[in-house]
Amino acid sequence: DTVRPHGHFHRMLTRRFERQVLHLQHFLARFDLRKLHCDGQSLTIDENRQRHILCDRFPKVRYFSVGEPNYGKALRLGILESRGKFVISDEIDLCDTTFYRNAVALLRQDEADMVIGSKLLSGSMDERGWFRNTASKVLNGMLHVLVGFEGTDTHGLKAFRRDRLLRVVEACIVDKDLFTSEMVIRAERVRELRIKEIPLQIEEKRKPSINLWKRVPNVMKNMAKLVWIFRIRQD
Repeated sequence: DTVRPHGHFHRMLTRRFERQVLHLQHFLARFDLRKLHCDGQSLTIDENRQRHILCDRFPKVRYFSVGEPNYGKALRLGILESRGKFVISDEIDLCDTTFYRNAVALLRQDEADMVIGSKLLSGSMDERGWFRNTASKVLNGMLHVLVGFEGTDTHGLKAFRRDRLLRVVEACIVDKDLFTSEMVIRAERVRELRIKEIPLQIEEKRKPSINLWKRVPNVMKNMAKLVWIFRIRQD
């Protein structure tokens, strides 16, 4: 059967600073949603009060700003504002179109409600360097021990059916770096949701815009919130 384009696919990219617009423009120019047999929209969620220049060049881009440097808040807004059947959450330093194709295929075949591209799953390749790779392993270890996370990665790329994950997203309390961790762990605890991890091939497009050490205080603060949510409140 021939799969015809449908207006039910949203691709969402978060970005941190205005200088990344040029990279995002290049990516949008060379990647066409129709390659996935979709005719949807891209959402660009800016964490800062920066003037954007994408919408004029790319009519299917919708732009939002959360007015502050807050990754989790930006991602949450993007999910809530999206209107497609499927949502893909990507990041400007990854833009992995191979994951798009593999994840959308699984969603279309109704083999999963949420697909996570894991950096730590067997078969993955992470070329970000030993420090960032080690940081991912440490974070995952903390999530396993402290809040009972059962998967291999909460910060990988994600694709999911919006209608089935919307209540999970709305229930999330934590923002910034651990919003995605709370979302994935909440999804794990909904028996009806089918979560599938697939290997991710990461070739970093740029260096992190925020030093990892500067993230540690917020990560620890939000980790304490996750312990309260899942161990004490037992959500």
